[in-house]
Amino acid sequence: MLKQRIITALILAPIALFAILFLPLLGFQLAIAAVVAIGAWEWANLSGYKTPLAKNTFAAVLGAVCVAMTLVIPEKQIWYQGQLHGFYTAILGAACAWWAVSLAMIIAYPKYSAFWRHSVVIRSIFGILTLIPTWVAIIALRTNLYEVDVFYGASLIFYVLGIVWAADIGAFFTGVKFGRHKLRPNVSPGKTIEGLIGGVGASSAIIAFAALHYHVDPGRIWMHALIGGLTVAVSALGDLNESMFKRCAGIKDSSNLLPGHGGVLDRIDSLTAAFPVFTFCYVMWMA
Repeated sequence: MLKQRIITALILAPIALFAILFLPLLGFQLAIAAVVAIGAWEWANLSGYKTPLAKNTFAAVLGAVCVAMTLVIPEKQIWYQGQLHGFYTAILGAACAWWAVSLAMIIAYPKYSAFWRHSVVIRSIFGILTLIPTWVAIIALRTNLYEVDVFYGASLIFYVLGIVWAADIGAFFTGVKFGRHKLRPNVSPGKTIEGLIGGVGASSAIIAFAALHYHVDPGRIWMHALIGGLTVAVSALGDLNESMFKRCAGIKDSSNLLPGHGGVLDRIDSLTAAFPVFTFCYVMWMA
């Protein structure tokens, strides 16, 4: 299993690195749309779709939505005079509201879950609220200040990836060594409060480095740290969210597309929360 995970990671990492750094914006938008479509196909399993046609249709619809936004809102209109397009901003705001609702669902689970756990439609809506804003957030970051510095937006994406991955690694090792108190045992028995604290601590180094790299005004350091910490915290929420839906669906992995890793959703679950929330905060208070 470990060998499979390493081989898969060694194959995927250079592809992701190339896509973020060197794909033209149109190609990058379509590539992320393809990832969303795959994630939607896996979410169809979590939603309760039974037939291949239904699963493929759900995936195609979400992928088509991303492609439609690519065509309707040209890349030069995503940001105008330092402001993100209003439609994108509204989607990110809706995503933040969804993650607040998701937090309440996770805290209460399994109470009050009857209204959604047996409804394919409601769980499908949850998938839309999870995946579409992820595409919007990544594209918004990648296109920010593109005409000034083609790699600036890529650096923002790497910043989010860095603090989330640092948090995941820190949470894993801290949880294994010191984990005693379960975070939400009804949702994900392996997650601990100690692991969450360790993850936040591990990500602090990345947040501090980014503050120096972007020459953050000393008077705004607290905001930079607050948004970074919030991004890390909400990334754990994304992980718990998928675990909750997998538990309802009675499955361990979202799919077996990635040998040793499970499915695409299993790899990006924390990012589906982190990217929209970070991007919304960036647009509102940091851009």
